[in-house]
Amino acid sequence: MARYEISSVDCGALGAVATGTVLFQLGLMYAVGRSVPTDRVAAHKWFNLAAREGVAEAARLRKELALEMTSDEVAEAQRAARAWLAQG
Repeated sequence: MARYEISSVDCGALGAVATGTVLFQLGLMYAVGRSVPTDRVAAHKWFNLAAREGVAEAARLRKELALEMTSDEVAEAQRAARAWLAQG
């Protein structure tokens, strides 16, 4: 499977694949460093977007992850999620 940062892809092309499940899987990848470097900010961003799509487990993991992050990191993740949404 090709590795890429989903935010670098045109959002219009993602309409069919950017489901809550896909966003949740991206969060897991960054949370545990599966195929990508571990990145709590990126993980929080993807969990936030997945939670917005109704994935309850993403909301739970986002909350748990936020407890390990600084307030600046959480704010950065939230800005990144808003920026990703604005691309669409």
